[in-house]
Amino acid sequence: MLLIHPPAAKGCEPPAGIARLAGAIRGHGLPCTLLDANLEGQMFLLASPPQGADTWSLRAGRNLKDNLASLRSPKLYTNPSRYRRAVADVNRVLEQAGRSRNLSLTLANYQEQDLSPLRSADLLRTAENPGANIFFPYFATRLPALIAETRPALIGISLNYLSQAPVTFAMAGFLKKQYPGLPIVLGGGLVTSWLRNPAWRNPFAGLIDHCLAGPGEEALVRLMGADFSTAHQTPSYSGLPLADYLAPGLILPYAASSGCYWNKCLFCPEKAEGNPYLQIPPVTVLADIAALKAAVQPNRPALLHFLDNAVSPALMQALAAEPPGLDWYGFARITPLLADGAFCRSLRRSGCRLLKLGLESGDQSVLEAMNKGQDLALIEKVLQTLAEAGIATYIYLLFGTPSESLGEARRTMDFVVRHHAAITFLNLAVFNMPIGSPEAPFMARSEFYGGDLSLYTDFEHPKGWSRTKIRRFLDQEFKRHPDIARILQRDPPIFTSNHAAFFC
Repeated sequence: MLLIHPPAAKGCEPPAGIARLAGAIRGHGLPCTLLDANLEGQMFLLASPPQGADTWSLRAGRNLKDNLASLRSPKLYTNPSRYRRAVADVNRVLEQAGRSRNLSLTLANYQEQDLSPLRSADLLRTAENPGANIFFPYFATRLPALIAETRPALIGISLNYLSQAPVTFAMAGFLKKQYPGLPIVLGGGLVTSWLRNPAWRNPFAGLIDHCLAGPGEEALVRLMGADFSTAHQTPSYSGLPLADYLAPGLILPYAASSGCYWNKCLFCPEKAEGNPYLQIPPVTVLADIAALKAAVQPNRPALLHFLDNAVSPALMQALAAEPPGLDWYGFARITPLLADGAFCRSLRRSGCRLLKLGLESGDQSVLEAMNKGQDLALIEKVLQTLAEAGIATYIYLLFGTPSESLGEARRTMDFVVRHHAAITFLNLAVFNMPIGSPEAPFMARSEFYGGDLSLYTDFEHPKGWSRTKIRRFLDQEFKRHPDIARILQRDPPIFTSNHAAFFC
């Protein structure tokens, strides 16, 4: 089987989804080849950039090789201003390549002006004319060579982000034209969200042979004609270019669970899609990490990235008791365990550099309306305790939920200002109503961004707190407060939380 991670996404760590699938497939004694077409495709475009006429583009093109090397070196991350310039210059070269084809292309995103990844008709049109895609010269050469070499029985494409959809369907269209008898399987996070929408009707029949929701290990093994064993399999990164990612050493991504162990927050996509919580036992997680560290040699990992929606308290306790010998970061829920100073100090000694925390709001009434199961007194204590232990925080705030208005948003702002010394990074988001949310039918709704593949629905805010008003508040009040502005200025451009731990 050939498993493909398509463009366009951040190329700073190997793709965990196809590595997990490869572990299961190889664990059943079946052959499997991995292709990170995202990293390869970006490097392909950067290798022959268009000549920019302006001073910035000329400088960026001239320094491209040095900047790419610097992004792979720890030294750059000791100088935030030099880091920002290197990222901006590399991104500039990719942007110029996109502009030459009338599209928006960055190190983290891809958007064609006249194509929406929310409309199946647009994606099918892309599949019909794959040669129009900017990545076509790359995959039209790379895929036939790889297929001739490995002779796969199936091709699986892992589609996780909207930015990957146009290139995914261009690749699928090319493959179907060139190899009509070779089945194409489509899975990944975005496909799972599509399939779990109650209104889903497959528009891709004839192009995509199988669409898979959720974990695809069993389905792929059975499609390859083998019996499936439920025995745990360690992910496999063998065959990926582990030394080439844009990070100061190998970032090793690992998911110790799927779903969310809390799973009670209103409007959460995990809840709306009905994704179950499945956890790998902590003792198995520790064994996996040890095995992966050995398997990826000589590329010694610089950082372990837990992909869980929330690293469980049980796993954090296991990591504190038996450190993995590797710095790590990930999402966590705010719990009393993180208010324990002794525990947080042991967590820091285990290698924990940074925790991402979904605070969402600094107003208690909003937290209660969202059923977050948290109170501000605990949140304040956790922020203080983590700061004292030397663990950085990446705080996520969500504005525009149905229970919030300008008054509650200003209380969130006041909360952040009061605790700015304990907040290392901030992520600001405007609320989107999941189309499958149980609460959506009770809101006055309208089409959101348009398209039969949309995951969200617009709604009339019960307090008149519109998206326009929210953005005005964020731009004119929230971001302009000097204490908040200093936090926002720390955020690594483009790579954001994926690189943040290297600056802690």
